[in-house]
Amino acid sequence: MAHLAAGNSPVLDTGDTAWLLAATALVLLMTPGLALFYGGMVRTKSVLNMLMMSFVSIALVTVVWLAAGYSLAFGGDSAGGLIGGLKHAGMAGLGPGSLHGTVPTLLFATFQLTFAIITAALVSGAVADRAKFGAWLVFVPVWALLVYVPVVHWVWGPGGWILHRLGALDFAGGLPVEITSGASGLALCLVLGPRLGFKKEAMRPHNLPMVVLGAGLLWFGWFGFNAGSALGASGLAAAAFLNTLAAGCTGLLGWLFVEQKRDGHPTTLGAASGAVAGLVAITPSCGTVSLLGALIVGLAAGVVCSYAVSWKFKLNYDDSLDVVGVHLVGGVIGTLLIGLFAAREMTGGTKGLLYGGGPALLGRQLLAVVVVAGYAFAVTYALGKAIDKVMGFRASEEQEHTGLDLTVHAETAYDHGVLGHGAPVAHSAAQKVSTQA
Repeated sequence: MAHLAAGNSPVLDTGDTAWLLAATALVLLMTPGLALFYGGMVRTKSVLNMLMMSFVSIALVTVVWLAAGYSLAFGGDSAGGLIGGLKHAGMAGLGPGSLHGTVPTLLFATFQLTFAIITAALVSGAVADRAKFGAWLVFVPVWALLVYVPVVHWVWGPGGWILHRLGALDFAGGLPVEITSGASGLALCLVLGPRLGFKKEAMRPHNLPMVVLGAGLLWFGWFGFNAGSALGASGLAAAAFLNTLAAGCTGLLGWLFVEQKRDGHPTTLGAASGAVAGLVAITPSCGTVSLLGALIVGLAAGVVCSYAVSWKFKLNYDDSLDVVGVHLVGGVIGTLLIGLFAAREMTGGTKGLLYGGGPALLGRQLLAVVVVAGYAFAVTYALGKAIDKVMGFRASEEQEHTGLDLTVHAETAYDHGVLGHGAPVAHSAAQKVSTQA
């Protein structure tokens, strides 16, 4: 929705601003939702550590985004479409009157910040149960600047090469969020190696109601994620909203269908995972495909991702919470299917292969996927190796065996603490840790 003043200058639209304020809050809620989703999927002894890895990402990414991330992503272009400049470092030059289209620039920057936060938090699922918390504190801000920020500039930034030169489409984050987090998760789980007992011990989710609650909060927040990317209260936002709902539903049903056919039992974890897979896949395409396309995108993701999560056992990489199988694979599906199902009424002219547009768009989408996935994997692998060499990235065998909650955070998720002389004391049947004044 463009509103221009007499001199063709954009002016603030209160409806667009109100919607983006709400959407920003919805996306921020996704990170606590992810914490619950991941927290329910791990074993009892590492629940709090999993929650902490998501929550601390909020603080770490916010600081680096405001310091330099926003400016490098959206502050003009300074390297031929590869990275932005530093003219807005520390949010310099931006105030309440600054506009990005019809919304305040500060609001747009905050909306984009919430994307950066959850993308970093997503990576944690690949290394659940075994990553040093201190190493994670170093990894997150450096990764955000080296991996996430450049890809965002390529895809959405002024002069970014994927958007302006290649011409690939990504409405709400298949490339910078889903594929980047999935490829980075794969790299990091290779750096750290598999968990103790991988492929030998059952590592089932400890709390499925928590998983479903987390998935529900993610789904709720995803409406802000996708429909908010229209940056206004518009018909495009409404279409993205409906496509998001539809794809989540078909993703859920597709996953359950595979489970019933393959295993004879549709599971609660499968329902939650299928919904998330459908939502992941529709993220890049929600503003470019019709409702029919959205239904197909979600269904394809639910079916394919339900098989992809088992690849780790065959290929021997321990992706603890299926970041690769859901986010990388789902992101690739959604990004590529734009090349097949892009509808002219959604894109303003660009058509996918199945709508008479030819193979060119599909080729551009494929190239964008390969470059982004390769870049994210390579840089994350190098960063993970560097951190591992300097300070160690993997928790000790004793910490992993006992659980990171107790050994790192001196807390447990389900045992009641007893206060003594101002210090918490954690009790469990297996171990008692006491403190003395």
